Amino acid sequence: MSETPQKEIVVSRAPRKSERRSSRRCKFTQLMRIRPTNPEGEFFEDLRGTISVSKTGVYFHTTEPSYILGMRLFVTMPFSQNPSEPTREYLAEVVRKDALPNGMTGIGIKMLMEMRPQHSYSFEQPMTPPLRN
Repeated sequence: MSETPQKEIVVSRAPRKSERRSSRRCKFTQLMRIRPTNPEGEFFEDLRGTISVSKTGVYFHTTEPSYILGMRLFVTMPFSQNPSEPTREYLAEVVRKDALPNGMTGIGIKMLMEMRPQHSYSFEQPMTPPLRN
């Protein structure tokens, strides 16, 4: 019998890129309202659904051309026209802008902080010190 030489199969894999995201992404759609924070710049109001969401960021598709890398935004999420529904407003920054083949633009925003209403009133009764005899 003649022996046929066995070829050694070497599988090479491209080196993996290190994951830069600090938290996992969830793919779901949630309506949000987006407005620029700069009162002197061009005003727009964009109502969009999310494509993916993480603890610190959101990615969505838009046709609005006014987004610029580094731009600060007010993001209301989840957005509803019903004033009794709970919503939260965030300060965010545009960190990614992708031209998509369908003519839309993919926008990645980083949530910088949650905006809380500033008020000086309280619905709680003031604490009174205990009486001493």
